[in-house]
Amino acid sequence: MPGIIPLLEERIKLIFPPEWFRQSGVQLTWPHIGTDWSEIIDEVTECYVAIAKEILKREKLLIVCPVEKEIINFFNEEEQKNLRLVNVESNDTWARDHGAISLFINDKPTIADFGFNAWGLKFPANHDNRITRKLYELETFQKDVVYENLLDFILEGGSIETDGNGTLMTTTECLLAPNRNQPMEKPQIDAFLKKSFGVTNILWLDHGFLEGDDTDNHIDTLARFCNERTIVYVKCEDEKDLHFNDLQKMEEQLKEFTDVDGNPYELIALPMADAVYEDGGRLPATYANFLIINGAVLLPFYGSEKDMIAKSILQKVFPDREVIGIDCGSLIKQHGSLHCITIQFPEGFL
Repeated sequence: MPGIIPLLEERIKLIFPPEWFRQSGVQLTWPHIGTDWSEIIDEVTECYVAIAKEILKREKLLIVCPVEKEIINFFNEEEQKNLRLVNVESNDTWARDHGAISLFINDKPTIADFGFNAWGLKFPANHDNRITRKLYELETFQKDVVYENLLDFILEGGSIETDGNGTLMTTTECLLAPNRNQPMEKPQIDAFLKKSFGVTNILWLDHGFLEGDDTDNHIDTLARFCNERTIVYVKCEDEKDLHFNDLQKMEEQLKEFTDVDGNPYELIALPMADAVYEDGGRLPATYANFLIINGAVLLPFYGSEKDMIAKSILQKVFPDREVIGIDCGSLIKQHGSLHCITIQFPEGFL
């Protein structure tokens, strides 16, 4: 397998497709009793099934799981036509971060397999870090899909966003966090990202966090591209909320961000989700953690009046897609949400 640098130097044309590109399917890594979901396995499985069924109405669904027969019965005959179950071991279920990142390199569909070490060695990840390679070896992807080994660089899918037009957005807190890619510093990481994703503009967000987040402030919990011109972001209106000051600073920095042509983005605020607590700690509920799929946007709901406010806002942002709310109260109990457990593949990959 070629090393990172030689492969990057050979590139001629590279495209990192945004989430709104036409998709072939989505990956879920299914919860099981060997994961941290064991104490609420029935509750979280219900959430996974709800998400899976919405995906299956519109595109293929790849489920990574330890035992296939325990999952197949959740889906009817029609749904199973779009369903692929693959038996691969996993430590946990955060597919956004251990899953492959899809690229087109010289027009060839390519799965980039970056290293995953559970957000800076916070948790075991020995199985999760091998999932993408195993899926490729099991011929899960289309025959012309190329595997690219980038395991020497730690990068989670939830830590990057693209506008599909030469710009990547990330957070300083995450990409410069300990146990990720030291001794590389910001200039070297910036250059690596530009070369790896074929972009010329990196937007580094220095502010914004969610209490209870394990990821060192993933961008997909705070601010998201919805098209080439639009960013939605979490806005806190409550001055007494511990997030208020930092999210205000985040908003001011977003106003300064520009695309490759120097144009500012249209900014649309999403409400700060109502606080949810468990065992005395606040959970990272956020409406920014939605998933764009073919013809729809899957939006996490948390049993709050703000759910419908967030849905109304996103429906205006995505007039050609149906915004569908899914109860994700179980997901935040393990400090993630809907986007965190999914990873999409563009058309031609699955």
